[in-house]
Amino acid sequence: MADVKSNDSIGRTLLVVLVLCLVCSVVVAGSAVGLKSRQQEQKALDKQRNILDVAGLATPKMTGEEVKATFASRITPRLLDLKTGEMLDNDPAKFDHAAALRDPQQSIELAPDEDRAGIKRRTNIVEIYLVRDGQNKVQEVVLPVYGNGLWSMMYAFVSLQTDGRTVKGITYYDQGETPGLGGEIENPNWRAKFIGKKLLDDNGQPALRVVKGGAPQGDRYAVDGLSGATLTSNGVQHTFDFWMGELGFGPFLKQVREGALNNG
Repeated sequence: MADVKSNDSIGRTLLVVLVLCLVCSVVVAGSAVGLKSRQQEQKALDKQRNILDVAGLATPKMTGEEVKATFASRITPRLLDLKTGEMLDNDPAKFDHAAALRDPQQSIELAPDEDRAGIKRRTNIVEIYLVRDGQNKVQEVVLPVYGNGLWSMMYAFVSLQTDGRTVKGITYYDQGETPGLGGEIENPNWRAKFIGKKLLDDNGQPALRVVKGGAPQGDRYAVDGLSGATLTSNGVQHTFDFWMGELGFGPFLKQVREGALNNG
């Protein structure tokens, strides 16, 4: 009888454990599903905040609702065909950059001599952002750029004046470089050095230089390199070399210089 009771007790214990595991699994799965929408909303909000920041429209104490309202009233997302430089009428909300990057029909593989930024693949279409003033006139354009640093892929937004050459702002919002060294790409003091600099020369060719040891005073094409972070600085240089060139935003910026934003 003792053995029967012992076996019965073990069976009940296992049953309880299995039931608890099942309940916990259901709770965890339900929580993950419930949190996913919140995570996506927060990700979208962070993106909007970064775009407003580089456009000079963000304030430190801005609430989430203020970010959404300002973005809706001042920013117009557009899809851009990188090959032609033409803005498309497709809905940006339906564009999935990550999915497009995996799809050979929506992206291209870059040859080693083309891949200055070390990104391997580039989508055919990207999302850009037109910044409008109170009269709904386009006053600047925000472009997404990214490239490899020393340890990580470095993601940034760069804001340009309507001449398609002059930097109004830059923000690195996602990177994994060494704190205090390459991680200084997020330092507002270093980012401010880009303001007013020219990304392209008079012929529309990439011309920005990140100079080790410091940019010559008055050089409108040069910014200081990061002290002690040569490889990260090189990554920034290569990022701009690629994205401002013919395989990046070059065709679009040519049209911008010819007045394309006036019809944006």
